[in-house]
Amino acid sequence: MLKLYHTNKFIEAGCDEAGRGCLAGPVFAAAVILPKNFKCATLNDSKKLSEATRLELRKTIEQNALAYAVQSVDNKKIDTINILQASIKAMHNCLDKLQIRPELILVDGNRFNAYKDINHKCIIQGDGIYANIAAASILAKTYRDEFMQKIHKQFPQYNWAQNKGYPTIAHRQAIAKFGFSKYHRITFKIKEVAL
Repeated sequence: MLKLYHTNKFIEAGCDEAGRGCLAGPVFAAAVILPKNFKCATLNDSKKLSEATRLELRKTIEQNALAYAVQSVDNKKIDTINILQASIKAMHNCLDKLQIRPELILVDGNRFNAYKDINHKCIIQGDGIYANIAAASILAKTYRDEFMQKIHKQFPQYNWAQNKGYPTIAHRQAIAKFGFSKYHRITFKIKEVAL
C-alpha cells in the first residue's frame, strides 16, 4: 500500500506529469488532493499498471479526490521553454485550478520551481511511494493517452494510438519518411534509424 501523506499536519497535493520523453504531443500534468482516509489497494505508479486498470483507477480518483486538475503544455511551448520548464509549468497550471489550496506539494522527481508561498518536496519515484502522486500520475497518463489517440486520427502514419508519441523505432522511421507533423517537438534530437 502507498503512503497516504507525507505528514498528517497539512493538506497535501501530489503532482506528476506524463509525456516528458515523447517526440510528439503535449506534456500533461495533474495535481490531486486525496482524503486522508483514502483506500485503494490497486493504486500504484501508472507505469506499473495496465491501460484498463489505469482507466478504472481514474474513475475512482475523480470520484473520491477532494480536488484534482489536469493541464497540458503543447509542443510549441515545449520547444520554446524546454521540456523541464514545460512540465513544471503544466504542474503550476494544475495547482492554479485546484478548488482547494494545498499546504504542501509533493512532486514526483527531483526538479520543481517554487509555487507561490507553498512548501514543496521533490520525491524521486514518488509515484511508487505516495498515493496522491500515484493518482496524479494516473490522471496525467490517461488524459495524455486519450489526446494522442485523438490526434492519431489526423496523422495515422506515426501510429500515436500505439506509441503515444514515444521514440519507438517505428515512430522514428515514420518521421524519417514523412517528416515532422505540427505536433512534433522539433527541438528534440531524434536518433537516426536505418530504413
